[in-house]
Amino acid sequence: MTLDLEPKIELVVTGKSSQLASLPPFTVHLFAMPFSEYIAPFEEYPVLQERVLAVLRQLPEDVQADFLNDDRFRVEIDNYVPGVGWSFLMPAPGIDGNGSRCVILRSKLADATEGFAHYVIAHEFAHAFLRNGGWGEITDIEEAADALAASWGFTRPA
Repeated sequence: MTLDLEPKIELVVTGKSSQLASLPPFTVHLFAMPFSEYIAPFEEYPVLQERVLAVLRQLPEDVQADFLNDDRFRVEIDNYVPGVGWSFLMPAPGIDGNGSRCVILRSKLADATEGFAHYVIAHEFAHAFLRNGGWGEITDIEEAADALAASWGFTRPA
């Protein structure tokens, strides 16, 4: 599956140099993929990979920046094996005492409806952004994550 990437920089090359003189003007698109490390764990699940990327792209810029600037924020695939358990690395708490911001997603989100999958992914990202705390006057962490995800355009399906 090819991911639909939007160009972040467009470079139009024109000129009079002898090397360019015989070429018509052309455009080169350079892609900046800031979320590549967050979608890499989902290579074996291209539908889920696209869904994670779609949600990340729709998040407000301050939320994206918060995730991109915190080494403790990670997104991983759930690798539970019955009778064995899970195995994944979780970053240690930071200097400020804040814990890991690791989001674990299940592969079955690739089989869910797109709206439900987007909601679950956004809900889990909301937990990470809120550092598993409340939001405004909402102190229940599940209600807070739902409300924040909804403010980003991802409401719980009926």
